Amino acid sequence: MIISTLKYASIVASFVILVAFFSAGLSNNAFAMNYTKTDPAVKFSCFQKDDNKTLIVDKDGMVMPCPIDSGDNAWMLTASALVLMMTPGGLAIFYSGLARQKNAVSTLHMVFITTAVIGVQWTLFGYSLAFGPDAMGNGFIGTLDWAGLNNVLHDAPSDVYGGLGGPTIPHMTYMVFQMMFAIITPALIVAALAERMKFSVFIIFIVLWATFVYDFAAHWTWSLGSGGTHVGWTGALPSLDFAGGTVIHITSGWSGLVIALMLGRRLGYGKIPMEPHNISLVVLGAALLWVGWFGFNAGSAASAGTNATSAFVATQIATAMAALTWALISWAHTGRPSTVGAASGAVAGLVAITPASGYVGPMASIVIGIAASVVCYAAVMFKNRRKWDDALDTWGVHGMGGLVGALLTGVFAEKRFTPIADGLAFGNPQQLLNNAIGAFASLAWAMGVTAAIIKIMDAIWPGGIRVTPKEEEIGLDLAQHGERAYVNE
Repeated sequence: MIISTLKYASIVASFVILVAFFSAGLSNNAFAMNYTKTDPAVKFSCFQKDDNKTLIVDKDGMVMPCPIDSGDNAWMLTASALVLMMTPGGLAIFYSGLARQKNAVSTLHMVFITTAVIGVQWTLFGYSLAFGPDAMGNGFIGTLDWAGLNNVLHDAPSDVYGGLGGPTIPHMTYMVFQMMFAIITPALIVAALAERMKFSVFIIFIVLWATFVYDFAAHWTWSLGSGGTHVGWTGALPSLDFAGGTVIHITSGWSGLVIALMLGRRLGYGKIPMEPHNISLVVLGAALLWVGWFGFNAGSAASAGTNATSAFVATQIATAMAALTWALISWAHTGRPSTVGAASGAVAGLVAITPASGYVGPMASIVIGIAASVVCYAAVMFKNRRKWDDALDTWGVHGMGGLVGALLTGVFAEKRFTPIADGLAFGNPQQLLNNAIGAFASLAWAMGVTAAIIKIMDAIWPGGIRVTPKEEEIGLDLAQHGERAYVNE
């Protein structure tokens, strides 16, 4: 009891010290209203320049930020809120409904607490590592120049992060939008470890995973080299990923498979029913994800631009087609139209269209929706035959859906939507290869680093990372949290 208390006390103390360390190191320039040429934040921000590309200085010796477009900023703040809703709202409810009743609270809590833990991690150092100036000159990882959001301004755009018309939103708006992506990614992994990982282990795991998997993959794909530094190495190819098929879904889905295999099957897997305990919650969660995903994909335009419109439309079309396709496949396979199947198909479509959304047209979106459901349904069936206990199908839906979307982006991308590159279907076979490199590089990195984290944590954590058989039999709601999802008396 004393050892356990000291363990938790040390975790809290370390967290407080970390926060204090970063807070003490902050300078006022992150929240100042006036900036000089020598201000450290200036080289990472957009300030007005004359025809000779020299900073314009006013009569008081202050440089002037580039204009903020209120429409773009309003849309991006709205999109940020929509994406936030997806985690503690949509995903938490979706996963909770899919879990067994005795583990509903535990599953809900894991997703919900991720919103808080990664929100802090992103503020302290995650954003700096993922989007900050490149540290090594090769697009591999960022520096800590933006730790604690130092040099991330609320009243000036970034020097590089913006929409089709350039940076038109405050850098801090872009940061908080990306924070919501960082939050949902490790939360997706809950589906793979549900009903058998210790809650205390999970808290530490998501910090390590977000730092060493997500932040690296995000830098590779999305870093645009702030301050004149090197852009992310896969993004430089370019490997196209409009909203996170590679960075979010491939990394979380394939990491989930690794964790499921390393944790082992749940007690009674394959011998006793382990069906969803509340289909109403499953459908509600899927509906919230569907709505929030418009912020996810259309918001990735980083402005209220024309490619935000095309991303919005592509998202709706692919998701509708995928939900319909999965429902029909399931109906033909089992003889009954499955409600959970239709919801799963919608999520698979959302996943697959994510990397392609800002690059493809309506007809390509239909093809992607069909492909997503066919491949993801087959993956779930394959997983079941192999008896891989990926409890809520992170790998089958997110891992495989993300891979399908990433590769088909390399096929159907068109410059007329976002002017970067055409895909194979429009005369550029190199783009399919570039997207394959980006996808499989992130897949391999995620699986290798995740395996190392799980192996090390299991070796050093008292009693290992998995709950005891008795706790698993009772259910994690009571064993880990002392709470029940439904109290009738």
